[in-house]
Formats: sequence, C-alpha cells, structure tokens
Amino acid sequence: MSQYSEFDFDQVDYVTSDTHFGHARISELAGRPFDSVDEMDAELIRHWNEVVGPDDVVLHLGDLALGPIEHSLHLTSQLNGRRFLVPGNHDRVSPATQSNRAVERFRPLYETAGWTILPEVIEGTRRGYRLLASHYPYAGDSHDVDRHAKHRPRWDDGVPLLHGHTHARDHGPDGHQFHVGVDAHGFSPIGFTVIDTWIRTLPGTETHLDAAIREARQVVADLDDAERPGMDGLFYVQGYNELRVVLGELLDAIESSARNAAVESRP
Repeated sequence: MSQYSEFDFDQVDYVTSDTHFGHARISELAGRPFDSVDEMDAELIRHWNEVVGPDDVVLHLGDLALGPIEHSLHLTSQLNGRRFLVPGNHDRVSPATQSNRAVERFRPLYETAGWTILPEVIEGTRRGYRLLASHYPYAGDSHDVDRHAKHRPRWDDGVPLLHGHTHARDHGPDGHQFHVGVDAHGFSPIGFTVIDTWIRTLPGTETHLDAAIREARQVVADLDDAERPGMDGLFYVQGYNELRVVLGELLDAIESSARNAAVESRP
C-alpha cells in the first residue's frame, strides 16, 4: 500500500509552485524580470487569474508566500479557483522548517486565505497512472546540495513526480520528475493536460491497474514456486500478508479504473 497520503489528482485542472508572494529578494535570487516585489505580486496574480477560472482546481507545490506573512497570504486570497497547498520549505506550515506549534499557529491564516493544506508528499492516480507530488524533487536543489532529505519523496522508482523547489528556468520534464515552478512556465500555473501528455510519453510507464496486476501475479508465482515440505507457519503468514497487500492494491486499482471509465463515458 502507499506510504504517502492519497490524493485525487483527477480533480486537478492546474499545477504550479514557488510563487514566493511578498518575497522582496526572490527576483534577485531567481533572476525574475521584476523591478519590485509589488510588481511581481501583481503580475503573478494577473497571470494566475488569466488562466484559472473561479471553479478550477489548482495544486500548488509549495513556497507560496514569504515576507510579512499576513499581508502576502492576504494577496493570495485574490487568486481564482479551489486551491490546495503542498508545503515547501519556505512555507510557515512546513514540517521541514517549522515546529508543530508554529504549523498549527499559522495554518488558520492559510485557510482563511482559501488554502487547503496537504501533507508534504502526496500520491494517487491521474487518468489511471500513478503519480507523486511534492515540493521537493527526487534529486536537485537551488543550492549546491540537496536540502531537507528527510522530507523528500522516496528514491526514484519510476513513478512520475511533480515538484518545485529548484527554480530552474529551462525545463519542466527531467526523467521521471517534472518541475512545475513558475520560473520555468512564464509565471503561470500549468494546465494538467500538459502533465497528462508527459506521463503517457514516459518509457515503461504503467497504469496503476497494470502495475497492480503485474505485482499480484509475481507474488502468486513466488508462492507457487516455494517449497512446501517443511515450511513453518511464519512463512505462510508472511506469504499471506504479501498477498493481502497486492490484492488490496489490485482492488483499489480496479475501482479507480472503473471510476475513470465512468467519468469518461459521460456525455
């Protein structure tokens, strides 16, 4: 079963990260073409609302706002759409950089501005394909070392990952990870259809259902190949538990696949 919190990526229309509202030095640090923080904030709001409608769903992958936080968070209340936030290291609700007490103190400010706070790493499916999202990439940083290692996703095991954090300006996709930060995408959120196309073109990418079927068959094959004479109860308990896990994954994948098929068949 997933080690991360489950999230329904099928509901999302746009994804973005690293807006840094209210951060006076981010234009200098990240090479942004703005003469002042007020100009940057106004342009970020304009770009956002030009592409995101009031009923759209946006997933923001962290580093939302800095500076005087009450002011900068209030600015984000002007943004269109239903908005989810996966915390980044500069967010006041980040377990990587804030105490539990601080997180609980600042959470109401984010919620008042219209944000639903999610865990640091989320996992789910999009059009049947498995997908991870986090502020942090599998590997990469805006510094010389990969910071906050304990708060990053697990190692790259082939599952596509959406991330921010690097402030890279020259690409979105990079192997199994895709940088969604505004610095790489014209300071605007990205339509999730772009992510859909990328996932389908990744070599060897399986749908959740295909992967669950393959893993279930492998567990059954391993049990069939095992020598039975002399096997103790511990072996059978272990095999039973492995089978339960893969069957649970398989049932979840079948349910998700059926749900997606029902949605796509609607007129």
